[in-house]
Amino acid sequence: MERQGRTFTTYIKHERVQEVLKGVLEVAVVVTSIMAVERGIPPFFKALVQLLTLVNLGLVAAISQAGVLPTDSVDMLYHSYDGGGMKINGPFVLVRKSIGNQVSVNGHYYVDSVSAASIDVIASASKYTEKRTELSGGIDYLHDSTIISAGYTNSKENDFLANTVFLAVNQDFFGDLSTLSMSYTSGWDEVSKVQSEFKRKVKRQNFKVGLSQVITKNTLMGLDVETITDQGFLNNPYRRYRFFDSTASAGFSYADEVYPKTHTSTAVAFRTLYYLPYRASIKGEYRYFTDSWGINANTFELLYVHPIGKQWTLEGKLRYYKQSKADFYQDIFSHQGAQTYLGRDKELSSYSDTTIGAGVTYELGRGFISHIDKMKFTLLADYLQFKYDNFRDVTQKGFAAGNEPLFKFNAWVTRASIILEY
Repeated sequence: MERQGRTFTTYIKHERVQEVLKGVLEVAVVVTSIMAVERGIPPFFKALVQLLTLVNLGLVAAISQAGVLPTDSVDMLYHSYDGGGMKINGPFVLVRKSIGNQVSVNGHYYVDSVSAASIDVIASASKYTEKRTELSGGIDYLHDSTIISAGYTNSKENDFLANTVFLAVNQDFFGDLSTLSMSYTSGWDEVSKVQSEFKRKVKRQNFKVGLSQVITKNTLMGLDVETITDQGFLNNPYRRYRFFDSTASAGFSYADEVYPKTHTSTAVAFRTLYYLPYRASIKGEYRYFTDSWGINANTFELLYVHPIGKQWTLEGKLRYYKQSKADFYQDIFSHQGAQTYLGRDKELSSYSDTTIGAGVTYELGRGFISHIDKMKFTLLADYLQFKYDNFRDVTQKGFAAGNEPLFKFNAWVTRASIILEY
């Protein structure tokens, strides 16, 4: 029984590595596309991308496969986002290489090329283009059933500089059926403004604890608790809020947003993965988020993966997200300086989004290319629908201020990737 248990654990962990890696890549693309590169989004959201997505690529193997070093691989991905007036695309490359039996090193290169004419840009600015580049390096050290991981990430764009370091410890116990993961991330950013002397600092910290447990031979469950703290200039220097102004032709005017200097958020995620008798798997996840700005959010996700023969795998996904608005958010304020903090970022409003996704993977084994053990080709596509409950479309003419139609939009996210294991 001991041997069978260890064999199953190794198998289920290997499957989790592939699933989590694809999930992290997907989240990195979606979140970065929607929030991180748009000038209308606060810098702390850009920091959130650093903390929760690309930095975690250095943690994927350790968290998902404690006690086993990551497989040597080269992962290449090209992503594209089109929706809400935003077009973003670019490449991502991740390389992993073992040094002996106890050490593995990794690094990634990531680019976002942006063409933006979103509602935020059209309302108070002009269309713009920009590029964000990101580089990282990391190391995993294996000792018995423990993996210690560390890494550094640097991200640059013309008005934002982010640096992040992380440390993670992951331990298997109870016959390798349980995995405890703990990580700490620290970041320091510089927020600036194009053609201006404006520069501000942001400090970030992330604390995360996770526990995964093999429940039965077919069932895996996990629980993660995460806290993020930010301090400094947390709003976007380009973004403005609007207020009623009877002297303006539109009935309103704009002024610079004002945000609190601190922000703390906590998230709890529960997930379960079940392997079906015919080699397919189904994953369910629920995540609850709350923060010091008054936002509460719930996320529900269902993923189904179905292999066909030895080389093809199909998958389908359904995700629903809903959040309440921040305490200091309003679509339009009664007058300029109406309260201490004032924000009109639509990502701080009350809204929901639904994602329907599908994908296909084709895998080739040893012998296709010399020195390559496995090659995977994956194509994924997501269709997203965003609906805002109290953010109005000011680009619609003929409406009194504060009575414009509520804003909504659709978007497509596509990813094509090649993974080479050697």
